[in-house]
Amino acid sequence: MIEADGLEKRYGEFIAVDNISFVVNEGEVFGFLGPNGAGKTTAMKMIQCVSPKNKGKLEVFGMDVSTDQRKIKRLLGVVPQESNLDPDFSVYQNLLVYSRYFDIPQKKAENIIDELLDFVMLKEKKDTLITLLSGGMRRRLLLARALVNNPRLLVLDEPTVGLDPQARHLIWEKIKKLQSLGNTIVLTTHYLEEAERLCDRLVIMDNGKILVEGKPSELIREYIGTEIVEADNNPAVLDCLNKTSSKFEVVGDTIQVYTDDPQAVMNALLKECDFGKVIVRRATLEDVFLKFTGRKLRD
Repeated sequence: MIEADGLEKRYGEFIAVDNISFVVNEGEVFGFLGPNGAGKTTAMKMIQCVSPKNKGKLEVFGMDVSTDQRKIKRLLGVVPQESNLDPDFSVYQNLLVYSRYFDIPQKKAENIIDELLDFVMLKEKKDTLITLLSGGMRRRLLLARALVNNPRLLVLDEPTVGLDPQARHLIWEKIKKLQSLGNTIVLTTHYLEEAERLCDRLVIMDNGKILVEGKPSELIREYIGTEIVEADNNPAVLDCLNKTSSKFEVVGDTIQVYTDDPQAVMNALLKECDFGKVIVRRATLEDVFLKFTGRKLRD
């Protein structure tokens, strides 16, 4: 569905996307992760044909983004990070007006809209003005709008940003349903649990480059291990761990030991080390993310 090779985007001397290559296969959910300013949104904009590339190859549906923008856009559905629904229109009118951009006959558009409002559970709000909708309802309406033209590829930029847990889980359910119906989905998110749940494959970006690519479960197993043992950071525990072959990292006042055998690590700590509190937890994609991008706050 998407093929990039040596893709680059510059703004003057600043390189926003630096020589990246990736492939998105039909029917999968593919994620772009990274801290603020990593280049992921810029990459998404190039896929959407709204920001021209400076260098490299980028094809969507086998078509070049530099020469076939209109053809590509007709086959795309986009959910932007910020809501751009028309506040002067009702829920139904927003979808009906949007359908005109794709020359969908009104009768057909009305049938499509009824089905989509049912799909995103907004049928009872069809005549409600946008200003009266909750944040979760607006995100669901943006998803419905992106589906009006029956796209082959969905591009979701932070699809659940700012939502409460119930609304977020509902959006997740709809995304997985769309995938089961054959949609290909590309998304960015800052919610690492979301990426771990939804993405078949993903890339982690920073400073315009792809640092790592793969399936979430495989990345966790390869770079972290299946479990993490957390102990208080004190000299005795550090000295003890330095005498072993354990992979560990000091994070503030905590030591994190990466392992596939937490019981063995626990036994070693209990037997040989002078430790305080010890916690065993499952390793997550967030651990991989922080390992590659660091823990420093980005603005």
